[in-house]
Amino acid sequence: MSALYIGLMSGTSLDGVDAVLADLASPRPQVAGHTHRAFTTALREKLQALCSSGDDEIHRSQTAAIELAHVYAGLVRTLLNQTGVAAASIKAIGCHGQTVRHMPAHGYTVQLNAPAILAEETGLCVVSDFRARDLAAGGQGAPLVPAFHASLFGSTDRARAVLNLGGMANLTLLESARPVRGFDCCAANVLLDAWVAHGRCLDFAMFGGWALSTPAVVNSCC
Repeated sequence: MSALYIGLMSGTSLDGVDAVLADLASPRPQVAGHTHRAFTTALREKLQALCSSGDDEIHRSQTAAIELAHVYAGLVRTLLNQTGVAAASIKAIGCHGQTVRHMPAHGYTVQLNAPAILAEETGLCVVSDFRARDLAAGGQGAPLVPAFHASLFGSTDRARAVLNLGGMANLTLLESARPVRGFDCCAANVLLDAWVAHGRCLDFAMFGGWALSTPAVVNSCC
């Protein structure tokens, strides 16, 4: 049975989509290939506009989701071509979609996605809607990172805290006598992106270049 999966992610920076081909045959996932595609300026502006209230949101959100699905499908084809892996060898695609509203205190989160279109274009099984059940259970809608951290770092009796710095920062607490816990704690790269946009007129700092060349002047956001 195939243990090859493709993960697709477009995050808070709205810079584009990352695609990873992962081999999950062993307890520690192995990266078999990865690629990236930047958003066009037009799509980025559409997605950014949907992060706040505006006119005709339902129509705009659905057309943006369809456009996004085509981008996802094209990137899957690129990844398979680059790695030489046949589509028939892929067990499934995991596709989170693009978050445009995240309001766990109000019990909802919104990710733009059209997984059925992605499935039709690629001919592959697509898994999506990762957040809803976690929110329904009282979580903050990010169940995958704590599970991943527990798989990688939870094999000892030593208590650990793992900090993930995405657009938002979140913590995973690993203690042998307690269930795995994870939660958002503060903003992270979304603030850095805003600072770079303001100070350098860039969408984001490639490979953290500005941070590497700048003295440590940023106070902790937490």
